[in-house]
Amino acid sequence: MNLNLMMDQGITQIMKTAGRFYMNNAKGRAFLMGMLPAMAKSTAVRKQQEKKGLHVPPFLIASIASQCNLHCAGCYARAGGGCGSSSGKSDMDTLQWGNIFDQAAKLGTAFILLAGGEPFLRRDILEIAGEYPNLIFPIFTNGTMLDDDVVEFLDQHRNLIPILSIEGNAEETDSRRGAGTHARIEAAMAALKKRHILFGASITVTKENMNLVTEQAFLSSLEDKGCGVTLYVEYVPAEAGTEHLVLDKKEIKMLQTICLELKKFFRRMVVLSFPGDEEELGGCLASGRGFFHINPYGDAEPCPFSPHAKQNLKNDSIEAVLRSQYFADLREIAASAGNHGGCTLFDQKAQVERLMA
Repeated sequence: MNLNLMMDQGITQIMKTAGRFYMNNAKGRAFLMGMLPAMAKSTAVRKQQEKKGLHVPPFLIASIASQCNLHCAGCYARAGGGCGSSSGKSDMDTLQWGNIFDQAAKLGTAFILLAGGEPFLRRDILEIAGEYPNLIFPIFTNGTMLDDDVVEFLDQHRNLIPILSIEGNAEETDSRRGAGTHARIEAAMAALKKRHILFGASITVTKENMNLVTEQAFLSSLEDKGCGVTLYVEYVPAEAGTEHLVLDKKEIKMLQTICLELKKFFRRMVVLSFPGDEEELGGCLASGRGFFHINPYGDAEPCPFSPHAKQNLKNDSIEAVLRSQYFADLREIAASAGNHGGCTLFDQKAQVERLMA
């Protein structure tokens, strides 16, 4: 299986869907006219790096904020120490993040997923990201900070794509994220739709909400609100005591099957599943195979759900991290574990921690 080819095909499909979304929107078309050549160039750069013996993943995940204005139940960022931490570590500054974006662009990375904490608390970094029109930055946000000024900013920087976190309807979302959150997200969606700005929804799938959020009617409702991307994320029990929410193997297989059907039905929407889609790509994509995670302090972690780092990007380069023996060992652990559903490195935590010894 050619992983690079399959991931490039996935990126092409994402861009085609964006093209359909922006077909009747002048600003959107202008964004795509500039982005399509940039995507082709980044693909060519990654191929050149591969010939030199360096596998560059097309995606990075960067948690740019260590603070959040909400305190959601089961938050993996808080559980992993990347949000609300009292570790004494200092967040990376604007220039340091700009240096990372520079490195990523030169290596051929195409997408940098911005997370947190709440990334809109770091407007300084988002403004730097907006200056990289050759990179696409999906911004995973709780959606409560998208006021008129922020929406205007996003309208001017179409390479920044807000991905709003929801759990279902008002009852499910407010239960996890706090009373009134769903209404604020709905208002943000309405404002984004009015400006014809591409946005997405990230849905954490648990035993409690799986039936609701995978109904065609639910996705149709999101599509009507202007949503162009839906990402299903299987719940990982990073917070102790939440194991009862985790999908079992049968439910994981069911989710994968449902997602395949939804992809066929919703042609104007990008429908993704994580880590479910990894199975088609030969297993776990962490540790530089398809992406790796940079926490707010610069630690280079294999995955947000496996927050174990040996290098820090305040001192090391992205290339050094990708070439590290640590990441090579992690990829071997993931490959040996095979495709079994769920987050591989989270389930292999004991082996990962032995590498840290």
